[in-house]
Amino acid sequence: MKTKLFLVILALLPIFAFAQYEKMLETMDDEMETLENGKLVLRFINAENGNPVEGATINIEGMEEYTSDMQGKVLIDPPDDKTYALHFSKEGFIPATYQFEVAAGTIFNNRFTVSPVIDFGALRVVLGWGKSPADLDLHLIKEGDYHISFQNMHISNDGTAKLDRDDLKGFGPETITVKNTDNNATYTCYIKNYSGKNARNSKALSKSGANVQVYGNNQLLKSYTVPVNRKGTTWMVFTIVNGKIVDKNEVGNEY
Repeated sequence: MKTKLFLVILALLPIFAFAQYEKMLETMDDEMETLENGKLVLRFINAENGNPVEGATINIEGMEEYTSDMQGKVLIDPPDDKTYALHFSKEGFIPATYQFEVAAGTIFNNRFTVSPVIDFGALRVVLGWGKSPADLDLHLIKEGDYHISFQNMHISNDGTAKLDRDDLKGFGPETITVKNTDNNATYTCYIKNYSGKNARNSKALSKSGANVQVYGNNQLLKSYTVPVNRKGTTWMVFTIVNGKIVDKNEVGNEY
């Protein structure tokens, strides 16, 4: 059935604009699951390595308990259109509650990047986004010390901060972990649209569906979603001052 559907899509390629076809192709597997079995798909991804997370327990409000399969997938019957909370748990991972929206019988964002446990006093920042732009970059600066990103340092001189994973082809995750946070220091976290780093009037970053999760003390401390309908190449997400996270959540061209 899936092979036949793929051939049908290829046959229709001249009819559709390329962008429409590309979007159809990237979501085809999940859409085929819905077409064939009437199920919606949730995917769970390891923040450190980008691998699927198998054997996780997923509890969704008002629904039953699920277990993720070898592909990190959970299949659910289409629920009513609204925003749902799901609770993720698995041994060796940080338990956390995430949200997803169902609209017109589909899920707006069905990928969840989950974090393995980290040491007490450590901080982990995780970036995820959609298919486009292909290359968003996560940056974390410790004032007067280091600047972790793909373009700058991948690991700090003292080894306490590290770029765990970079992604060049959309979706992410990109992940930075700080082993020991300094409560007397100032940290800055921002996202750069590297694919369009010179397009200062573009809304591509704002349309990316980008999200950032901040983990510490083995819990999800903060979750951010990029503001929509804003021009700029940089999403200033947060700062940390004297051990306290200060929300910024602004899109512009500051960096």
